[in-house]
Amino acid sequence: MKPMAMAGLALIALGVVGLAYGRFSYTTQEKVLDVGPITATVGEQHHVDIPDIAGIGAIVVGGLLVFFSRRAA
Repeated sequence: MKPMAMAGLALIALGVVGLAYGRFSYTTQEKVLDVGPITATVGEQHHVDIPDIAGIGAIVVGGLLVFFSRRAA
């Protein structure tokens, strides 16, 4: 399979996942106190929203990559 077609399929898959989930979150640990052997940390949760247009755009661009890679063959 050509690299351009594989990139297109990957973009299509990422676009579908982006539309299905819509957002993801992750947690970071931040050290707030460090006095000798005593350490205190705080977990802060971050949310990232994925716009619908980004998922749709990834699917369209991936489809175009697959189409043009098959057409060039």
